Amino acid sequence: MNSADLGRRVGVPSTALFTDQYELTMVQAALKAGTADRRSVFEAFTRRLPEGRRYGVVAGTGRVLDAVENFHFDDEMLAFLRDQRIVDGQTVDWLADYRFSGDIWGYPEGEVYFPGSPLLRVEGSFAECVLLETVILSVLNHDSAIAAAASRMSAAASGRRLIEMGARRTHELSAVASARAAYIGGFHSTSDLAAGFRYNIPTVGTSAHAFTLLHDSERDAFQAQVDSLGRGTTLLVDTYDVAEAVRTAVEIAGPELGAVRIDSGDLLLVAHRVRQQLDELGATETKIVVTSDLDEYAIASLAAAPVDTYGVGTQLVTGSGHPTCSMVYKLVARARSADPADPVLPVAKKSLGAKSSRGGRKWAARRLDEYGVAEAEVIGTGEVPQELADRQLLVELVRGGEVVAREPLEAARERHTAARAGLPMSAMQLSRGEPVLPTEYV
Repeated sequence: MNSADLGRRVGVPSTALFTDQYELTMVQAALKAGTADRRSVFEAFTRRLPEGRRYGVVAGTGRVLDAVENFHFDDEMLAFLRDQRIVDGQTVDWLADYRFSGDIWGYPEGEVYFPGSPLLRVEGSFAECVLLETVILSVLNHDSAIAAAASRMSAAASGRRLIEMGARRTHELSAVASARAAYIGGFHSTSDLAAGFRYNIPTVGTSAHAFTLLHDSERDAFQAQVDSLGRGTTLLVDTYDVAEAVRTAVEIAGPELGAVRIDSGDLLLVAHRVRQQLDELGATETKIVVTSDLDEYAIASLAAAPVDTYGVGTQLVTGSGHPTCSMVYKLVARARSADPADPVLPVAKKSLGAKSSRGGRKWAARRLDEYGVAEAEVIGTGEVPQELADRQLLVELVRGGEVVAREPLEAARERHTAARAGLPMSAMQLSRGEPVLPTEYV
């Protein structure tokens, strides 16, 4: 596979300081106590889905692998840690040689998940695993939130095309990650060129209202765009009068006009009027693109409208009201030494309330009903029941510190389509409700 298939990773900087200080101070204390090398198992999971969501979507796994691979401390970073007295000299020396050498298993990217699902299992020494907590969670929490919103919008669109166009509504680096996650969740293209360059996502874009306002008339603007981009371009028709703009657009481009974009007004009503007008003018193949603060509910409300493509920005890159998945990264098992023969024993937080956790290295499988539809997320420790052996969800991602599971972004996108199709039909409902699958512990 070439770099375009897997995403361009050239020039990726170190991710070692994408961490919280207490992870380094824990390493320092563990080194002093002689416990830093104890074999440990950490798991990333969420205790609940965002309110009203029926399923979650795993996204960011590929970026996590990049982050782990590039997690190392250079001389400038080590000098910073030393000069600011964040950790002592012994710890700085230990960090200078840091490279993750353990194993990582996880749900493959694009898979769906539910409360308690062990989305990522990280195994190695305590010190090398605990350092990865923040970078893993920051990637998975953000990307999975965007992918879940994208998935809901994709389901609401019912096969119509979706454009991610939220770069101006978020941090510039978050915009690239959001476009990637949206593509996994079912979007077809992005307006963000950095995302297109890095991840080979199809990019689209023509003009904004500023281009129309630049010219002495709307006709001049349309003519200039068609002369430059061809008759198959998309013309923005709501700067002034929509009906007049559509008429002018077809006069200039002819029936070969690619599309018109509507960015304001009552989109349902305007789309119907524009479709009728385009057909009367002979532009029966011209598509209609709608934008303007869309979310999954607005997309669903336009199901009866003659819309071909939706452009979504703010609501997508903010997770449509849920910008994080509240995933956590917890120690679930550890040995009493670094000896590989020393078994890892379950450990768990036992605090009162909703923040307790379940100990033990876990497996996960999805049980199907007699019709082949998913009916439960089954999680356990120890032996996997024979009837679930071929339904296990975790796959090997890193072995002995080496990434073993890179894949094209298209694979994650296709996996999500298949995973969502395997859920009960109620998973597609936008109304508030409980997770569509129960989580069963065995």
